[in-house]
Amino acid sequence: MTKPAPSPEDDPYADRRVYPRVPVALPAFLQAGGVRHHVHLLDLSAGGAKLTCAKQLASGTPVILDCGIIGRAATVRWQNGDTLGLSFDVQLDALDVAALTARSQALQLWMKHGDK
Repeated sequence: MTKPAPSPEDDPYADRRVYPRVPVALPAFLQAGGVRHHVHLLDLSAGGAKLTCAKQLASGTPVILDCGIIGRAATVRWQNGDTLGLSFDVQLDALDVAALTARSQALQLWMKHGDK
């Protein structure tokens, strides 16, 4: 007899995200304390984003994520090394997520094929 999968209540490491994450690869900027930092988006959802950031920022720090076509106020939720998790103050709508995903795909295609 197989054992049933643990429920989120039983598994402290279960993914409890409300919104599904979409992998992206986009350069962006993160403004914290009036200083702008170059970051790289790794994934995003309507409720937040994961990115790389060389600057160490404390959990709870208010920031603004600028992706070029979308700017959004957010709060730092966690940081592990140079990987950072944000929670948006106002969630992205489906069109915003789709636009950023399409931009990421276009950038990857351009980088792969260049000006050929």
